[in-house]
Amino acid sequence: MIDVAWLRDALAGLKGQKLITPLAFLAISAAVVIMPAERSGWDFATGVVPFLAAFATTVAIFAIFSLGLNVQWGYTGVFNFGIAAFFMVGAYTAAIVTKPPPENPRFVSYVGGFGDKLDFLPFLASDQWLPFLFGTAAAAIMCGVLAFLMSIPTLRLREDYLAIATIGIAELLRNVSVQERGLVNGQRGLIGIPRPFHDFFDPGDYKFIYLLIAVAVLALVFMAVERGIRSPWGRVLRALREDELTTAASGKNVFAFKTQGFVFGAMIMGIGGSVYAYERGSVSPDTFTHFFATFLFWAMLIVGGSGNNKGAILGAYMIWGFWIATLQLQGYPLPDFIKPRIFFIRDFLLGSLIVAVLLLRPQGLLPEERRVSIWVERLRRVPSKRENTGREAKVPSD
Repeated sequence: MIDVAWLRDALAGLKGQKLITPLAFLAISAAVVIMPAERSGWDFATGVVPFLAAFATTVAIFAIFSLGLNVQWGYTGVFNFGIAAFFMVGAYTAAIVTKPPPENPRFVSYVGGFGDKLDFLPFLASDQWLPFLFGTAAAAIMCGVLAFLMSIPTLRLREDYLAIATIGIAELLRNVSVQERGLVNGQRGLIGIPRPFHDFFDPGDYKFIYLLIAVAVLALVFMAVERGIRSPWGRVLRALREDELTTAASGKNVFAFKTQGFVFGAMIMGIGGSVYAYERGSVSPDTFTHFFATFLFWAMLIVGGSGNNKGAILGAYMIWGFWIATLQLQGYPLPDFIKPRIFFIRDFLLGSLIVAVLLLRPQGLLPEERRVSIWVERLRRVPSKRENTGREAKVPSD
């Protein structure tokens, strides 16, 4: 019998180490920077910097999805395994709202096409930004409506049945988008999606501009989630996650609050889908697979830390950095029996990474912060007038 006591002791010792998070962050960052630098001959101006800008943009977009999932699972306790549905609805809604009507319906057919009608302000070059605000708002609203309709028959189910139901609904919507060609152009998808402020900048520099847009949207979503979770409404969601019976006994409508958390998270995912569609310029059903559009976001939240918004963003950075680093291996002289199997090896390594995180830090790289409310924190940081008066009275006079 193999003695694994040393391994168990080592894992127990590493659980309490605070260096795991910074070391993991530095390891992923080094891989993301060094591997493309070596492939481009350490040419930072034309090789590494544009690559890092595209990488950071994708991280910001995926962090939005991770925040939405954190609201649903990390705070509300709703086991949503149909993220692909909200990803797809958000991306397609933003695309069909922003695009002009199809020029040749025989080859390209989709509903909507309101982009040329949303430029109704005769100043401030509204055609470069106003349609995209409407597209993002429509994406959030459509995902919120979809989540509300899904919540009626599913949120009363147990966690495992809820996961099965959300997977089934996501797959149903994906099949509808493929089979109904007049809805979103079927299997061909949509191309030529307009981009905000694209005409103002050189195509080679636009990636940096869109990075700023994606980071700005992420910052707004992060602040909205933080304010909501630290409010009395957010405290009810956390109480609901911990114990539904106790929350119901305190007079709270459990189903209503679960629905609100589920809808709020879905709307955030819709915003992420719209930002993704505008960044890519095209969307197709092949993007919204359950592995890429659902499992990957769960991996981000598990690794980063469920119940911590900063952890959700860190998890998006870590998992996508790991994903990109494994893809960079294709540019190295690997053995013939490894190179064609690099994608399978990547999936295996990703699963091993999740298992390692669950063993070493089951709470994630950034565990949940136990807080009461922002008002209590402010009172703790700012001494009261009575305390200040007492301190002044103790100071001896000359």
